[in-house]
Amino acid sequence: MSEKPESASNVTEYTVSEISGALKRTVEDTFGHVRVRGEISGYRGPHSSGHAYFSLKDDKARMEAVIWRSSMSRLRFQPEEGMEVIATGKLTTYPGSSKYQIVIEQMEPAGAGALMALLEERKRKLGSEGLFDPAAKRRLPFMPRIIGVVTSPTGAVIRDIIHRITDRFPLHVLVWPVRVQGETCGAEVANAINGFNGLERGGVLPRPDVLIVARGGGSLEDLWGFNDEAVVRAVAASQIPIISAVGHETDWTLIDLAADVRAPTPTGAAEMAVPVKADLRAQVATLGARLASGMSRYLDRRRQTQRALARALPSADQLLALPRRRFDETAGRLGRALQANTQKKRGEFDGCARQLSPRLLQQKIREKRIEIKRLDGQLPRCLSAFLDKRRAVFDRQAARLSIEPAARLAQRDRQHLQQLERRQVQAVNLLIDSVKRRSGELERLLKTLSYQGVLERGFAVVLDPSGTPIKRARAVASGDELTLKFQDGDVQAVAKDGEERRSQPKTERPAPAKKPPVPAGSQGSLF
Repeated sequence: MSEKPESASNVTEYTVSEISGALKRTVEDTFGHVRVRGEISGYRGPHSSGHAYFSLKDDKARMEAVIWRSSMSRLRFQPEEGMEVIATGKLTTYPGSSKYQIVIEQMEPAGAGALMALLEERKRKLGSEGLFDPAAKRRLPFMPRIIGVVTSPTGAVIRDIIHRITDRFPLHVLVWPVRVQGETCGAEVANAINGFNGLERGGVLPRPDVLIVARGGGSLEDLWGFNDEAVVRAVAASQIPIISAVGHETDWTLIDLAADVRAPTPTGAAEMAVPVKADLRAQVATLGARLASGMSRYLDRRRQTQRALARALPSADQLLALPRRRFDETAGRLGRALQANTQKKRGEFDGCARQLSPRLLQQKIREKRIEIKRLDGQLPRCLSAFLDKRRAVFDRQAARLSIEPAARLAQRDRQHLQQLERRQVQAVNLLIDSVKRRSGELERLLKTLSYQGVLERGFAVVLDPSGTPIKRARAVASGDELTLKFQDGDVQAVAKDGEERRSQPKTERPAPAKKPPVPAGSQGSLF
């Protein structure tokens, strides 16, 4: 260590190089060779020197990595952005930027990276909703009046875009400042796109004719805000055509798929948005010259054609000579034609007048009378022939009208009626037989259930003076008059109680209510 100048504090002072060197030795001595699993980020391929510089990351941390040219030649696969790998190497530090890094000696793939998997899943989801449909993309306006730019106001991107637009075609540029990296990037970009679409045409702040969403190049993490679902939906729903200029040619984000046009760089987006004013002026001048030349040639050609036609046209005297001669000849013939026509009409009139003489009319009347007499003589014969013809027709029709079909129909109906009568008799007989069988069954059932059958087997029914059957012995008191009903008749009896029943107090029974005679089949006490 170098000598330290005297200080008021007793804390040891170190130079930056000393601290960096000490940290480098500590890291290398402590860890040595390690195996690290992570996702490749920021990979752009080998440098011109043959070395490769990128990062390894997971969902919580990030580590710089380097592969020297000698190790790159020994890799069995080509590293790609977003690939998850397992790297083996030494941990060390890079004092020039105060970063620690892993010098990779061996590396093997471990599967797709988490961010790339999430990106692919989001791409499939939004694509299934039709947000990337090429048919929904709009054409850019050829001559926009106002261009809206969504980007960082402090980066080099906005300066490149404005510089390029100024060089090609100076226009009014509106910049909506947003963060192009970080957690709030996606929300700010989506709000900017929606804000531009919310502007009124002809308002205080005019609405742009085309939008440019731009950012410089970076790793997948740096560009992740432009993969946000809100940004993609805002771009797809935008009524203003959008040019996506995020990253370089090798970078891609979901906004590139949803935008109407994708530019390889922000400068390329500015070139797509506006034409070259000088080229337009030159083209207009060329078209104007061609138009003037074409009109001049057209007028000359039409003028020559008119002159040729004028030479071919005859004079007025020549045009009127033939019609004038025809008029004179027709006027000369008109008087003679009128006289001839008058004489012809007078001759026709005289002929008609001769035909209308009284003698001729009388002759016509005589001829008509003769014809009427002739027809009068023919009328009886014609009437007789007409009647004979109609009578023959009537006879033919009467011959076809016989009673036989009606008789056959009546005979068939009569047979059908007789058949129905026979079926009626059979049905009535069957019904009577069925009723008889049912009555017999009910009679047998009645006899079976009636107490008369029980009496025929030697039992008897005990009735009280009112004719009510007595079902229990305790209901009979000494001296009660009873009626014993047998099958062949009734017998009157008086109840006589034993010693045990006499010792019990006699309970006064209520007078039995009058009941109707016991119907056949009712149950009572049987002896």
